[in-house]
Amino acid sequence: IHLATENEQYLSELPEQAGYFKETRIVEFIFLLSEKWRLDQSTRYQAVELLERFMIKQVEQMCGNRGSAKGRDQGRRSSWSSVRDQITNTFVLRLVSCVQLASKLSLHYSRVTSDTALKFLQSLKYSYTKQELLESELAVLNTLHFHINVSTPLAYVELLLEVLGYNGCLLPAKPLHQLCVQLLDFCYLTRETIYDTLLKIAIENSTPSKLQIAKFLTVKEDFMLLAVGVISTGVFILSPGHWEQVVEHLNCITGITPQSILEFSYAVVKRIVGSTTP
Repeated sequence: IHLATENEQYLSELPEQAGYFKETRIVEFIFLLSEKWRLDQSTRYQAVELLERFMIKQVEQMCGNRGSAKGRDQGRRSSWSSVRDQITNTFVLRLVSCVQLASKLSLHYSRVTSDTALKFLQSLKYSYTKQELLESELAVLNTLHFHINVSTPLAYVELLLEVLGYNGCLLPAKPLHQLCVQLLDFCYLTRETIYDTLLKIAIENSTPSKLQIAKFLTVKEDFMLLAVGVISTGVFILSPGHWEQVVEHLNCITGITPQSILEFSYAVVKRIVGSTTP
């Protein structure tokens, strides 16, 4: 109930730039860096969410400050160009800071130290100091008002799997969990393709309008739908005989319709098949 309420609250306040900093290259960078530093799955998803939320707020603040000084179109274009340059110049540093902060929230894994982070940045030919690294962490914390312990889609997946087990769904728990984690990674790394397919299914049209794309943003950012879709797909792959029962349970738990669950699973499976076809 807490996660569902939190999800609804987040969707009701969704900024129009949501998802902009979850493009494949950024997510892949965070995932690979988390593997390099041997961080757990929850930490890398926490880092993705921290970076996304921080960057959106930073852009809003920068554009707001500059927009008040320059009202004309040319001035706004110049302002955005300046903002973009500033973001680009510090982006990798901010990304590393978000991974560091996410690692400090984990109770089971070693945190990423300043020495480790600096060594990595130096390997990429950046010449930041420990003081600049600390200031970057503080910039993220201050921008987010220290609200950094946010729920991740992995938390939704794991809690729903627990509820399914409690409700009597006889599923292979460990292999299903492992598969769901892999599917969640896959969904993040092929996010645009999956949601593009889902949008076209929903509107029954291969050329969605700008308005339809904008309205679909709440679907793309719905963690509960993502978790339900991942579990449904995992069960379909691993134990298809239980699929209908699981979909029925997921519908009762979350209120998400079987049709929506089916469409999401179809979009994921379609992308999996497409990515493995020679």
